[in-house]
Amino acid sequence: MRPSVVVLAAIVATQAGAAGFPPDVRDALRTSKHIYVATRRADGTTSAKAPVWFTVDGDAVYFTSAPDSHKVARIRHGSPLFVWVGTADGPHFEGKAEVLSDPALAERMAPAYREKYWIAWLGFFRPRPDRVRAGKTVIVRVTP
Repeated sequence: MRPSVVVLAAIVATQAGAAGFPPDVRDALRTSKHIYVATRRADGTTSAKAPVWFTVDGDAVYFTSAPDSHKVARIRHGSPLFVWVGTADGPHFEGKAEVLSDPALAERMAPAYREKYWIAWLGFFRPRPDRVRAGKTVIVRVTP
């Protein structure tokens, strides 16, 4: 390889690694049952932190929410999502959040919820494709 190609490859690899979760966040995501999320209000202040259940797939965190919640409205208006892992003062990151309405994604999320949360194993409070289809639930995808 030519030296300029090696340097370019190193820069691309470094940037790709930087796009992921910080190491302390990644470690906490493996063992934590909750994340605490907040958004930026129109006046620039940060909202209260809300605990939510979640699942991780690669470099994205997913959780469900009511489509008319304040956090979903703020995300739709471009607010970043502030995420603390495990506790309200745990490891944290600022992410880009997207609101999704994909029933197939809810179906893929459900087994992870059943494994992680005992009440979801009983059928409660887990992502449900029928609720997403009906517009009663949305999925939020957060990337660092």
